[in-house]
Amino acid sequence: MIILRHIPNFITLLNLLTGVLGIIAVLDGKVMQAATFVLIAAALDFLDGLLARLLKVQSGIGKELDSLADVVSFGVLPGIVLFQMTLGNTSLEWLPYLTLIVPMLSAYRLAKFNLDTRQSERFIGLPTPANALFISTIPHLALLWPKIGLWLTSPVSLVIIAWVFSILLISEIPLIALKFKHFRFSGNQFRFILVGLSIFAFAVFQLAGIPLIILSYILLSVVENLGTSE
Repeated sequence: MIILRHIPNFITLLNLLTGVLGIIAVLDGKVMQAATFVLIAAALDFLDGLLARLLKVQSGIGKELDSLADVVSFGVLPGIVLFQMTLGNTSLEWLPYLTLIVPMLSAYRLAKFNLDTRQSERFIGLPTPANALFISTIPHLALLWPKIGLWLTSPVSLVIIAWVFSILLISEIPLIALKFKHFRFSGNQFRFILVGLSIFAFAVFQLAGIPLIILSYILLSVVENLGTSE
């Protein structure tokens, strides 16, 4: 039983290690590999929570450790991705440092999430894994569509992305959570549309489709909010 209690925490530490390895890869010039490390970290992040619930070993230290690992994998890693991409495309020495708003507000978002009791059914603000996935797959989207990529990877665009998505992290915008109370279409229509779009985009574009999935996620959440507020 003592061993079982530590399995979710060990997986959480693997999440953190994955983030560190991703940072090393990006600093070594392998920016395209960042998305793979973020995807592995996201899978580990899901798995540690699932096992903690199945084994009934949730703990305060597990919750805190999870946030610390997420800061590295979904905060520092995407921040370094944007920093390195901006650094390689500008002669302004100070400009890349503006992208480091990402790890700062990711940490704030995670601390806020731990204390926010409203997020049991919907997320308030953009989840850090979604933000990290969007940022880390920008190079793949740029490679698939060079004309869009030329604009998307310009220093100014990268700084704008850093700030807009960082603000979304700590915003009060309710976003869809894929938590199904039932599987009827009514009441879950936006979830089903999101799942369908995600499968299509990933099947057709692979990693380059992830930015489109995240943008669809935000847009569908806004449309759903407009519908419920009427």
